[in-house]
Amino acid sequence: MERQEFRAAGSLAAVFSVRLLGLFMIYPVFAAYASNLSGANPYLIGEALGIYGLSQGLLQIPFGLLSDRVGRKVMIVLGLILFGIGSAVAALSTSISGVIIGRALQGSGAIGSVILALVADLTTEDNRTKAMAVVGISIGASFMIALVTGPVIADFVGVSGIFWLMVGLAMVGIAITAFVVPNPGRVRVHRDAEAVPALIGSVLRNKELLRLDFGVFALHAMLTANFLVVPGLLRGTLGIAVHDQWIVYLLVLLVSVAVMVPAIIVAEKHRRMKGVFVSSVAALVVSSIMLYLGAGNLFALLAALIVFFSAFNVMEASLPSLITKAAPPDTKGTAMGLYSSAQFLGIFVGGVVGGWAHQHGGNPAVFVLTAVIALFWLLAAATMAQPSYLTTRLVSIANGRAGDAESLAAKLRQVPGVAEAVVIAEEQLAYLKVDSKHFDAAMAESLANAP
Repeated sequence: MERQEFRAAGSLAAVFSVRLLGLFMIYPVFAAYASNLSGANPYLIGEALGIYGLSQGLLQIPFGLLSDRVGRKVMIVLGLILFGIGSAVAALSTSISGVIIGRALQGSGAIGSVILALVADLTTEDNRTKAMAVVGISIGASFMIALVTGPVIADFVGVSGIFWLMVGLAMVGIAITAFVVPNPGRVRVHRDAEAVPALIGSVLRNKELLRLDFGVFALHAMLTANFLVVPGLLRGTLGIAVHDQWIVYLLVLLVSVAVMVPAIIVAEKHRRMKGVFVSSVAALVVSSIMLYLGAGNLFALLAALIVFFSAFNVMEASLPSLITKAAPPDTKGTAMGLYSSAQFLGIFVGGVVGGWAHQHGGNPAVFVLTAVIALFWLLAAATMAQPSYLTTRLVSIANGRAGDAESLAAKLRQVPGVAEAVVIAEEQLAYLKVDSKHFDAAMAESLANAP
């Protein structure tokens, strides 16, 4: 990438990261903290943990659309302000209802789609995928760092201190947005990076995309439900206080990453995506059964967590790739927007339904719930179509060449390696689905720019 593009990608990844760090830091320590709040019960604790996913999921796409009108940075700063206010409300609350309100306000700062749209504004078509990868890597790294550092920080400042830390992180994010993130030359709609309302219906009718949306919904529902009870199990079975459980999370995550890397290589490079995908969902089923049967056994508990997080990390890496492969070339941004909303709604349902199961049936009921969710997902995954292994490529069209969009699209479909082509005249772009091993980029560029 050009220096300015790398600055844009890096600074926006930092904004994404400082927000996610705070959100995920409370996962390992929240259940124990919330049990001491006024009015708390297992159901309300689950609601408090998951409620930010509801407001986040509902507002992701509207925030992105609004940023097209009022500006990207304006919406990012507004979202971070809402996040900071919600964090302060949660930090000051002594009741579970107050924390629920604070968490809902945190989620209302739904800036993820806006950040991706601004990345697209600040990068060329050739380098956009690299820039998005930088942001994606930062998201995964933030999750892992947060799970390990959350218990450590809570040991020093408490969970209320983590909420205050989120206020500080929001301010850091605002400063980065205002003073480090470059200003875009112009704001425009990018079909590969943000949702287009007119395309939402077609995406919702795509069975393969819906299957993947259900997958990320199920994955994050399971994650949230598990964190309602796993910290307590670690304390009871291993005798490790919540604030010292970072050691377990570090070990589990290191092993899971060691499993994830070769699994993704096999899936992508050797084109075994469906096999790796279905095997990972099956591993999630197995992990829930192991937690149900062996939660009181040291080795069974650790093995179950390693299996769960190994499969979780493989899914986190492969699901976005599968969305890109399954989505038509001009609907990638819309497909990713709905996918992101499904992820956050999964967090909400996992917290609420997991909390209800915990209140009425204890720890075993939570693991029965996650096993049922994983089994439904396994049925959906087993019947998925073989992935196409195609990627989205954007080609700029010279002035005057987009007049007969369908004719140009037909010519682009004849280029070696091109499976699909859609030309959007008003954007002067061609959206292609290509097989990278056979794609003749030079020929596509020549057609798009021929006089």
